[in-house]
This record gives sequence, C-alpha cells and structure tokens, in this order.
Amino acid sequence: MILPVYLYGHPVLRKVSTDITPDYQGLPDLIANMYETMYKSEGIGIAAPQVGLPIRLFVIDATPLAEDYPEVKDFKRIFINAHITRLSDEKMETVEGCLSLPGISEPVKRSTQIEIEYDDENFNHHKEVIKGYAAIVVQHEYDHLDAKLFIDHLSALRKRLIKSKLLNIAKGKARVSYKTVSA
Repeated sequence: MILPVYLYGHPVLRKVSTDITPDYQGLPDLIANMYETMYKSEGIGIAAPQVGLPIRLFVIDATPLAEDYPEVKDFKRIFINAHITRLSDEKMETVEGCLSLPGISEPVKRSTQIEIEYDDENFNHHKEVIKGYAAIVVQHEYDHLDAKLFIDHLSALRKRLIKSKLLNIAKGKARVSYKTVSA
C-alpha cells in the first residue's frame, strides 16, 4: 500500500523518533509499504517520520545509483533502532533532495564513513562501517530519526534563498506525483 509522504512543515518531521520492539504491530507490512511508497515516489530512501510515524525505522535501496557510485551496487537495507556511533572527519559534498522537500536540491557536506548499530527486520543486531555514497544516504535518512532535515545543514544564506519554496511546501503548494500530507 502506498502511504502519503509528510511534507516540510508537518510537526512529525521535527519529532525525535523512538526505538521500537520486535512486537511492533504491523511491522512487516509497514516495511513493505515504505518500500512501495519510496519506489512510487522515485526515492532511494524513506524514513518512518516521512510517513507519519516517529519511530526509528528507515529503508534504503540505493542500487539505482550504482553506475555513478559502485559502492551502492547491492545497498538495499532496513534499519531499525539505528544509532550512528562514529562519523569520520573526512567530508564529501553531494547534492541532496528529499521526498518531504519536493523541488529543493542543495549541496550538503557529510562524513564519508560512519559506524552504525542497528537491527534488521528480524531484529538481528548489526554493527557496521559504511563508506562513500552509501554513508551519505544513511546519514540523510538517519537525520529524519533525529528530527533533522538536509536543509538544516545549509548556511543561513542558502536557507534564506529557499525560504519561499519552503513556505509553499508547508502551505501544501508542492506539485508532486505522489500522495502527500501537508502541515
């Protein structure tokens, strides 16, 4: 089932997410619905807050970008109760967009390597080092769990330059091909 994507300005996007337990009701269906929503929206990742749920869950399928970023060739994962434990000092700047911020793409600097702990869909615990563009994608989705958006990494000047776009999104004036919920 395709879920609506919550847009910039909705309070759920600014609420810190909480961990969940294996008995979280409807989790397998939620994960399947998040993937379906992400694919329909032409995204490579989506976090639970973007579908209205302030829980520590996000899904990623960055494989469509493998031609440009070989390290994401088989990078399709489910992250539950994720916590980044280390960020490298080395940064890489890439242009980011977000399903919750349609029509806005801006350059963002992020760490090129992270250490992360998370549970998979069977609640098997993982500790992993993720590098390169895969690390960038994970950090973007992870930010949603901590009530952050990629625009929070922009300079004050860049934020002022996109202010009218942000106001229009918050007012529900975004034109997208997927279902949305405005503030």
